[in-house]
Amino acid sequence: MKKAYIFPGQGSQFSGMGRDLYDLSAEVKARFEEADHILGFNLSKIMFEGTAEELKATDITQPAVFVHSMAAVIALGNKFKPDMTAGHSLGEFSALVAAGALSFEDGLRLVSKRAKAMQKACEMQPSTMAAVLGLADTIVEEICASIEGVVVAANYNCPGQLVISGEVLAVETAAEKLKAAGARRALILPVGGAFHSPLMAPAGEELKKAIEETPFVNPICPVYQNVSAAASMEAEGIKKQLIEQLTAAVRWTQTIQNMTRDGATTFVELGPGKVLQGLVKKIAPLAEIASE
Repeated sequence: MKKAYIFPGQGSQFSGMGRDLYDLSAEVKARFEEADHILGFNLSKIMFEGTAEELKATDITQPAVFVHSMAAVIALGNKFKPDMTAGHSLGEFSALVAAGALSFEDGLRLVSKRAKAMQKACEMQPSTMAAVLGLADTIVEEICASIEGVVVAANYNCPGQLVISGEVLAVETAAEKLKAAGARRALILPVGGAFHSPLMAPAGEELKKAIEETPFVNPICPVYQNVSAAASMEAEGIKKQLIEQLTAAVRWTQTIQNMTRDGATTFVELGPGKVLQGLVKKIAPLAEIASE
């Protein structure tokens, strides 16, 4: 009977996010104020009062989702006793801070640098992503490999739900071929660029230096990382995978499968939205979804 805490990524933000948490305790309030101080601008105000459009900017979204997740951890106080953690894409930083591998300040600085580096990479080359529903992973992988240009499987969200990522024309061509192969849907997503693809290499290089210079320690519990989908317990290995994460696929299906195999019976999502709860239900139908 093990409890796993999971943390969402970009896309789970919403107007007013975190306002309810802010009023819970002095400790939570202090975390928001600390975040504003570290970033040098009033992120809290944008989270609480900003429009959906303002919150959509990558350099706002990523810190906002991270801070919301960390505020939720603080709000739990002594009830927060993780047996294991994991996060989807950006959420991996939340999972690492929650497991004590990284300080809140260092985590937020890295998240902010990551967001800016990704934004820069997006501006260098037109690129996009598409959600693919109703096809086996292997078929999606084979079709992507057959397309001229850069297009790869980027997010293994749950069985029958993948996201592909790459150059605009290559993604559009792949989407048409995937529909012809029997995909229920192959829908171009309204995103700024090709996250978790080779096109993020410039951002990866920029982030690599920042990660290497940041102190990490061994976590208090296993952290299941996106790149390997396996448990990590050692600081240097964690850093290595975090460096690879921007250009590698998010193996969420495999992550949840490995967590349940390793004894996770209850999953708690901390952060804005409930997207991951829905994915867990599809990957591990017998697992309990709890809210705290």
